[in-house]
Amino acid sequence: MRGGKILVGGAIVTGVALLATPLVVPAVVSSLGFGPAGIAGGSWAASFMASYGGTVGAGSACAALQSIGAVGTFTGATAVASAGAVITGGGVVAAVA
Repeated sequence: MRGGKILVGGAIVTGVALLATPLVVPAVVSSLGFGPAGIAGGSWAASFMASYGGTVGAGSACAALQSIGAVGTFTGATAVASAGAVITGGGVVAAVA
């Protein structure tokens, strides 16, 4: 019976994560300094971009975060990757149960 409770709990957590992620992640990314007008000077995002040494490649973490900040939501591969992470987490809970 304990395994069933863990499975239900895991399903609830996965469902909440799927609903909350599109709202929470863009807000967090924006608070780090990634925004519609670009990366805010003096922010954590500016420091992160500087760590690339002036060459931020397409598909890099910095580019993906700026994409989220510019649009204010997940798009394309970012959404698929996020959904995959949540589904994988649910699978791990199911395997443990």
